[in-house]
Amino acid sequence: MTDASAPPSRAPETAVTPRLIATDLDGTLLHDDKTVSDRTIAALAAAERAGLEVFFVTGRPARWMGVVSDHVHGHGLAICANGAAVVDLHRGGRIVEVSPLERTAARQVVDALRSAAPGTSFAVERTGGIHYEPQYPPLLLDPAAVVAPAEKLLADDFVPPLGPEDTEPDGPDGGAGPAFPDQPVIKLLAHHPELDPDAFLALAHTAAGDLATFTRSSPTALLEISGPGVSKAGTLARCCAERGIAPEEVVAFGDMPNDIAMLSWAGTSYAMANAHPDVLAATTRRTASNNDDGVAAVIERILQDGHL
Repeated sequence: MTDASAPPSRAPETAVTPRLIATDLDGTLLHDDKTVSDRTIAALAAAERAGLEVFFVTGRPARWMGVVSDHVHGHGLAICANGAAVVDLHRGGRIVEVSPLERTAARQVVDALRSAAPGTSFAVERTGGIHYEPQYPPLLLDPAAVVAPAEKLLADDFVPPLGPEDTEPDGPDGGAGPAFPDQPVIKLLAHHPELDPDAFLALAHTAAGDLATFTRSSPTALLEISGPGVSKAGTLARCCAERGIAPEEVVAFGDMPNDIAMLSWAGTSYAMANAHPDVLAATTRRTASNNDDGVAAVIERILQDGHL
């Protein structure tokens, strides 16, 4: 396992030749129907042919990456779960690095949010899949998941069933073996049926902000909770450093609060026309909406001009 490090300060925007494109998926690269347009597919392929690396940087878990798995070439990596997991799309979405939320901290978060916002329900996203409480809303949930109180799902002696992301196809004996036998928690999800989404996020920061990283990307009051210091920005910064890519050589795209740290770190960042007000306030550049292929429009312009 690896710990996500805090990202460095943002580089100033200058006329540079970009080397890496970092893009969110839902509400950014994908249309509202969760598809990738032909225009965007062509733009991504052209960028990689021109030598630009492309990183998908998303809150999605590894098992939801099929929609874009054919559109990353070269390195084949994606950053998932808001920076908590690095996934190899060339190997069927295998998780290759994890920055976990420790169980003790997760239990403390559950206690704090139950007290601060009665009616909150929880789901626990592990490397092997998702498990959730009976009250948690049925939003694309795994029918094979364990359904139980969060306290049980986060207990030290709870052993969830092995999921597809937790097996390695090339184990030492030639068969499948456990990649993450302890199934670390990569994200805790907290849902409230009545609170305003931004108010719920602010309340969580006040109640438990010293225990974990809180953000959101859903239009509902659904919080995404990661280990302290874990973010899209931190993991992207580390992946870029490993490749010798400086922040000013990165172009980033996003639309929701979970993108703000990444957009603030990248040398050049674009908010989608459909972005959350906080994202619009955190960026100086704009592009068209996700449904109007705003990411593709910028990539096409970069490839035509040769610089930002």
